[in-house]
Amino acid sequence: MDGPNAVAVSAEGFGLKGPRGWAFRGVDIDAEPRALVAVEGPSGSGRTCLLLALTGRMRPTEGAASVGPFRLPKQLSAVRRISALAHVPGVTDLDPALTVEEHLRERALLQRRFDGSLRALLRPRKERAAASRLRIDTALAAAGLDREALPKGTRTAVRDLERIEALRLSVALALIGRPRLLGVDDIDLKLSDAERTQVWDLLRSVAESGTTVVAVCSEAPKDAIVVSTAPRVETDEQSPENPETDKKETADALAEAGRA
Repeated sequence: MDGPNAVAVSAEGFGLKGPRGWAFRGVDIDAEPRALVAVEGPSGSGRTCLLLALTGRMRPTEGAASVGPFRLPKQLSAVRRISALAHVPGVTDLDPALTVEEHLRERALLQRRFDGSLRALLRPRKERAAASRLRIDTALAAAGLDREALPKGTRTAVRDLERIEALRLSVALALIGRPRLLGVDDIDLKLSDAERTQVWDLLRSVAESGTTVVAVCSEAPKDAIVVSTAPRVETDEQSPENPETDKKETADALAEAGRA
């Protein structure tokens, strides 16, 4: 991943209203390429929905946003093509019965089918395998997932991974597609302070390498561009803080996201 691939992300008056009211509203963003953007707010304030909207997986109700040259909501499919998600419950769930290697091979195969040219697909099998392996190795290195540190290497089942290792694997799978924008959900989830620091270091490194990062958290680091979804006092229609609301709105998002 190189610098020119990163994209700027901006939004003005961005909002999304679902069946249960406003998931988020009045969001403004101004982030340059290679930025580390932290979506900060209490559980139930629409953080995940904002992440899905910025990556083209949910259609906003009001306002507008842009991801690189593409505008939301008009160019949802174009934004989906240049973005990827990691660690989003109900969207990017890992199969606990599969091994790390099986997840990586499956993702590399799918990616090759989706973005490979006819000429690339017709290359000899050895060349295609070597290209996939290089893509996997690059993604693993970027995500900081060390094969040798796993109990059984890449033959380790997902159910045997530590939480931070599973998060790193999810990030690696997303990076196989070489996205220009990476969205990561709830990086605070059941991690220690030391592990959170490691995750922020990881995401900072991904951003510096040329992929703009948007990450959902409860508390952002000082060097991040902070976007808050906390309800505003003056916004009467904002949904009340409720942990269940975010889960239900995210479930609604899955129906809209479909294959994306």
